[in-house]
Amino acid sequence: MRTEAVLFDYGLTLVTFRYPTTCLLEVLEKARPWLGPDAPTADWLLFHVLHPLEQDLDRFGSEDEVDYLDFYRRAWNRAGLEPPAETLYRILDLEQRCWDSAVQVVPGALEVLDRLRARRLLTGICSNAPFPPEMMRRQVDANGIGQRMDAVVFSSAIGKRKPAPELYQAALSELGVEPGATLFVGDRSEEDYEGPRRAGMSAILCTRFAREAPPPDLPSIPGLEKLEDLLL
Repeated sequence: MRTEAVLFDYGLTLVTFRYPTTCLLEVLEKARPWLGPDAPTADWLLFHVLHPLEQDLDRFGSEDEVDYLDFYRRAWNRAGLEPPAETLYRILDLEQRCWDSAVQVVPGALEVLDRLRARRLLTGICSNAPFPPEMMRRQVDANGIGQRMDAVVFSSAIGKRKPAPELYQAALSELGVEPGATLFVGDRSEEDYEGPRRAGMSAILCTRFAREAPPPDLPSIPGLEKLEDLLL
């Protein structure tokens, strides 16, 4: 079947990240008056709330996506703080804006997307991200990727994480294409190769920013610029 669409993982495939320590400290300093007169310092909040939260997320292994707002609340509660829900959302929104600024689009990625679309291929994102969908959508729109996508599906909107089939199916449904006409591109063997293959798609791993080298028997490309060679 001829390829009609290309689905991409997001982090470490289309974008990379750097931890925005300075910006997060500024946000936490701004938030301290909202936490009451005895609020801890911004440094304390960073090391006792946000850093443990990141570690908990890294250990999360379920195919059921977390309820991030509840996850976020519990991180604050474990540190002995109980801000109201409205305050937590306000802090989280500012925190996520730090991450919006910290995201770096992979060099050449936007140009690759433009060329794929010029060939009348549909493009989409299918990615794990526990953060509120409206914040993730804001991020991809701000960095120029969103307007180059026909579908944007994050796990937080579906309630399932790759390699759960529901996430792939949601992205395919939004694109309106058959699995056999879709190529999946990502950086992780199980989530971005084995999972898409079980869903009926073809798949390729992009190793440029992958944290682990893929097994030698899995097809891979060193960078997104090589993707177009597969579609000739």
